[in-house]
Formats: sequence, C-alpha cells, structure tokens
Amino acid sequence: MIKKIKKVGVIGAGTMGAGIAGQVANAGIEVWLLDLPSKGENTNSLSSKGLTRIKDPDMPGLMSAEAENLVHLGNTRDDFHELADCDWVAEAVVERLDVKQDLYHRLNKCCKASAIITSNTSTIPIKLLTEGMPREFCERFAITHFFNPVRFMRLLELVRGEHTKNDVVDTLAMFSELQLGKGVVLCADTPGFLANRVGVFAIQCALHNAFDLGLTPTEADAFFGRPLGFPKTGVFGLYDLIGIDLMVDVVKSLVNILPANDAFHQYSAPIDFMTNMISNGQTGNKNNKGFYRDDGEERQVISLVNGDYIPYERLRAPLVEKAEREGISTLLNDNGRFGLYVWRALSETLCYAASLVPEVTEDLTQIDDAMKLGYNWVKGPFELLDEIGVEYFIDRLQKDGREVPSFLTSGLENGFYTDKKTGLSSLDANGFFFPIIRPKGVLRFSEIRQTLSSISSNRSASWYEYEGAAIVEFHSKANALDSGSLDILSEALSESQKMGLRGVIVHNDSHHFSCGVSLWSVRDCFEKEDFNSLEAFLVYFQETMLKMRSSTLPVIAAPVGMSIGGGFEVVLHADHVVSHANSVMGLVESFVGVVPAGGGCKETLYRWSDHLADNQKAAWKSFMNIGLGKLANSPSEASALAMSRQGDVFHMNRDYMLNLSLSSLEKVKKSIDREPMALSGADQFQEMVGWLESNYAKGAITAHDITVGTEIARIVTGGECPAGTVFSEQDILDAERASFIALAQTAETQARIVAMLDNGKTLRN
Repeated sequence: MIKKIKKVGVIGAGTMGAGIAGQVANAGIEVWLLDLPSKGENTNSLSSKGLTRIKDPDMPGLMSAEAENLVHLGNTRDDFHELADCDWVAEAVVERLDVKQDLYHRLNKCCKASAIITSNTSTIPIKLLTEGMPREFCERFAITHFFNPVRFMRLLELVRGEHTKNDVVDTLAMFSELQLGKGVVLCADTPGFLANRVGVFAIQCALHNAFDLGLTPTEADAFFGRPLGFPKTGVFGLYDLIGIDLMVDVVKSLVNILPANDAFHQYSAPIDFMTNMISNGQTGNKNNKGFYRDDGEERQVISLVNGDYIPYERLRAPLVEKAEREGISTLLNDNGRFGLYVWRALSETLCYAASLVPEVTEDLTQIDDAMKLGYNWVKGPFELLDEIGVEYFIDRLQKDGREVPSFLTSGLENGFYTDKKTGLSSLDANGFFFPIIRPKGVLRFSEIRQTLSSISSNRSASWYEYEGAAIVEFHSKANALDSGSLDILSEALSESQKMGLRGVIVHNDSHHFSCGVSLWSVRDCFEKEDFNSLEAFLVYFQETMLKMRSSTLPVIAAPVGMSIGGGFEVVLHADHVVSHANSVMGLVESFVGVVPAGGGCKETLYRWSDHLADNQKAAWKSFMNIGLGKLANSPSEASALAMSRQGDVFHMNRDYMLNLSLSSLEKVKKSIDREPMALSGADQFQEMVGWLESNYAKGAITAHDITVGTEIARIVTGGECPAGTVFSEQDILDAERASFIALAQTAETQARIVAMLDNGKTLRN
C-alpha cells in the first residue's frame, strides 16, 4: 500500500541535504532541515547556511516564497523531536559509516514505526549502512540518491536493501515521480550504482585521452560535447562546474569501492598538471580559476603546456558543425586526431556501459535513463550504439584488436531498440525484446516519435499526428527558430484543420524548448546587407504567430528548459500553456541589441494591461520586463511577471507534460481577438528616455542600451504620438519590426550578435 507523505525531515544541510529539502518544499510539503548545533548565538547556523544556499539567485533551489515558508530550520540536538511524526526522513550527512549508523539508532528510537528512512549515499552499500539495525528498521530503509543541483537534475537512483518492503519502494517512487518531478531508476546495491559509474568513467576517459592526444580544453570540449549529444560544458568545463578538487575526490571514492579488475582504474590515476592546479587554488568555477576563467574583460582558457591563461575563442571547426547537423558518424569517419579522440573516448565509454549488463543490471533502459536524466545526455549509451550501428562498432573494435563486451553481440542484428506501432521495445540481457512500459501518465515524445512517421519534416522542425493531435517539434541547434521552423508550424496549423484533428501541441523532449530566433540567420542578413530578407522573415514570423491565435483549433505550447526570445514568443501566442516547473521564460533580445519582433512586445503589453487595467502602468512594466531581459525561473515568477495567464498549468515532472497537454485539448478556450489599445504616447515615451539617460549617467547601463531601450519605449508607448492614440495589434507588430530592422543596421548591435555567436559572450557596448 502506497503511503501519503505529508511531512519530511532532512538531516544534513550541505549542498545535497539543502537541495533535497528545497525540492520537497517546492512540492508543497512541510520539511524540517536539521544539521549539527553551532556554538554561539545562532545554534542553527548550519541549517541557515543551507537555506541561503538554495536561495542563490544564480542557481535557485526554491521556486517561490511560499516554498521557502515550508522549510523549517533546526539542529539535531534541540529539534530532533520534530522528526517523530515525519513520514520520510532523508539522511545526507558526511560519508562516514559510524556517523550514519549512530544517526540511524537515534532515528529508530524517535521516528514513528511507519516512517521511511533513506540515505543519499552513493558510496556505502545498504548492507553496511543497516548492519546491526533491527529487521523492522531495515524493512523501511532505502537509498535515495539525488543529483546536484537537486531541483534541476531529473534523476533519482532508488536502491532497495535485502529486506526493504515493496510498499516503501513504491511510495518513494511515486512521490518522487509525481511530486518531486524525478525520473526514478531502480538500481541494484552495487558500487557507484549506474549514473556515476558510467558518467564518471566517461569524464575520466575523455580527460585522459585529451591529455594523451595533446588537445586543448577548447578542442576537447567542442568535440566531447554537443556533437555527441552531451552537455556543452564538455569535459574540462564540467570539471570546472563540479569543482576540480571535488571531482578528484569523486574519482578516489570510486577507486575505493569498485572491484580491482574494473576498467575504471585505467583512467583513475591523478594527472600531475591538475594536482598542481589544485595546490594553486585553481579549482574551477567556485573561485573563477579552473581550466577556464573570466577576468572581467574576457573569457580565458588555460594552456595545458605551460599553465598560462590565454584568450578563449570558440573553436570554429567545420567538423563540429557538420556533426551537429548530420550525426556522430561524421566524427567517427574523420581520420584526424579529433576523430581519433572521439572514437577512443566514446568507444571506451560504450564498452564500459555494455560491460555492466547483466551483472549490474539486466535492463539496459536503466543505464540509458540514468545517463539521460543524471548527466543530461540526449541519448543513452545503447541508443548511441543504435545510432552508430552495432555491427560497425564491433567491427571497428575488432580491427583495433580490442575485446568486445559479450552483451554487444546480442544487438548485432536489430540493434538494442526496435520501434513497433504498439510502442518501443528494448533488448534484455537474454537477447529478447520486451516492451518499454513507463509509469501511468508518462509520455516521452522522444520515444513515441520512434513509432511514428512525420507528416512533414525539414532540418529545423517536424510535425506528427498522435492521438488525433498535431505534435510540432523543433529540432535545430538549440531549437533556434528560422524559416524552416515556421514552415512546419504554419503547415501543421493549416493541415491539422483540414484533417479534422483535435488541436496542435508544440513540444519537444530536448533540453530546451527554443532559445529564440537563429542569430546566425540575422548575422547572415546584415553581413550581406540584405535587410529586405530580414524584414521578410520577420513578417513571416509575425504572421505565423497570429496564425496560432486565429486557428479554429486549440493550440497548446508545452515548453521545457529555456523558452526565451523568439521561443517565448511562440509560447505567448498559444491558447494554453503546460510548462515544466523548471521552465525558464523571458524576452532577452535586448542583450544582443534588438527587440522582440514576433509579437513579444505586443503580447507583453496586452498581458500587463489585462493584469493591471491601466495602460500607462502596463507600458512601464513592459518597458522594464523587455529592456532588462527579465527571466522567470519558475511558474510563480512567471505569474508575477505577467508571463503566464490564469488557466496555464505546470507539472513538476516533464515526462508528464505531453500526456497532460493531450488531455487538455478539449478544455482549452480559444484566445479572442484583441481589441485595439490606446497607448500612453509622447509624455511617457520621453519619461522612459529620461530614465535611460539617468541610468546611463549612473553607469548602470551602456550607450547602446539607451538606443535599444529607446526603441522598446517607442513600441510600448507609441513613441511621439499623442496620449490615447489607438494602436491595433498589427500597428504594434509593425512598430516591433521597424525597430528590429533599425537596430540590426547599427554597428553596435552587429557587434553584440557577433560576440554572442563567436564567443558566447554578452557584449556591453
């Protein structure tokens, strides 16, 4: 029987414990966060520091002020009694067996008999954790291994002990799936479980091979990153993100717990260059000195030859761009050192993953899910093998004189996954295919898509019919919008009406919904001085957005990750939004020197007007939202910034969003035609320009910020027109487009766009 979790205790307010407490509070559950008592006036200083940590605006672990109010702080001396009526107590203390066991004895005496007790450890087996504990305690004990940062990392590795009851596992799995938003992978009680075992191996393998082949951090990260469907941090960037010293400790912990014959050990030796970096305090992003650093003027990268920092320049390698377009085979077919690097690091990693079947798990989907959810890989190891071709992979291993893991030969004929109209199937450890069955309500479009044929597709987007609905998927780099994206969206809107479909859903399973209009396309236009083509694209963009609104069918946007700039303009024009709780939304065009020109200014102005019932106040709010590029990092923030409407919903778990969207189609009310709006006119326009000039004088904004801000002010007020002048939606769209074109012709905007594309840097000019 699945139990209800109404109150939670977390012991240990470090990075992981505080993160777990924050996510429990995000789910609307009361949580007590305890740590050791401190000397001095504030005995709860350690738990207070934990709360401060998850309030960090750069990586917020809390979604709202309401969530913060659900976190109660205490210490293990004065407040241990608060755990007596908790339904779940999660331990996240130091990785010392004696400390944990002492704590479990206290919990066994304090907690109610039905309370579930878990540990966040990834290094100590359950057998040792529960050694000497009563059978009743062991029956309600499990490991819940979260990943950092807890709010944003989707994976939860759930490990049961020999005596753990089924209802304990079922309760934790359902609570974590539905309320904490996690993808739960059931793991055996083996060293390192799944994600870290494969993930850290991949990192170490790529790291050592980069040093061995003499690659720079820039080169290694460019290839062992996006082209393979891995995070853009690559290897060296990921070391900086985690912390070079901390990552070294992670490697040591795996060395201590893995069998002596494990392949991990060949890549676990310390690298002298990195040992010297740690001794010099160069430990990564936490002190802005790692393989990369930003000195305030420019981004720099360390030379692996002499340790000096040199200016960072994004690697311009046609091979990388071709691989991102055409797939991994492009890299594997390269005979140069980059191709060799990718083959070495990738093949070793995939062989290592295969070696874990069946000893560590008999279900290869668990390994793939662990890497996708815990390390943000687009595809798991066995999905990558299917893409590469198992026969090719084995043949190349044999030509290299390398041993082929026995499980790889099981997938030689058909691959490890097969698509059927009834659903996706996976190979098991015995070589038989079995259907992949997800929890009720879970629909991953990346899996469903493999059983469908697209109605229409191009390099930027595709659309499909599924359960009587049109599903539009963007799939360009960063899902940036271009003419191809608009072609597919426009066609889906038209054809779905002719086909009598239920509605249109814009959704994808990528890391991000859409990071905006393709700046490469804009750059191409201004470098050719072809502003007519740029204007034609903007007209098409605006017309497609209005087409979403005017369609007789309901249109739902289901954004995940970032929906910013033009991507957010798509969201703004949907009739209904089903977002992920961690969706990031906003109009950020001002940072690259342009304005939203797909209806973003118009929609922001109308929404603030609806919200405030005052067009002058609405203009100011819109001016600040757009000019400062304000982002909403949670549904609560989106509501406060008028980025969402009453009736829009969110889900903690992104795997449930598509199912929720499909079930919502018949309930969606179409957006009504907008009435013309009386804009505030010349006086407020001049007031906004004065605000810009005043803040420039204070050094708060730059000279070009005044130019961009003036155009935003012109759009939301009507510019020099008399107060009360009535503007239609089309009038505002025309103003957006005119401002965008004018700004795109300035040297300053062009410099901002080039800096962003070439170096990933926001230029303040």
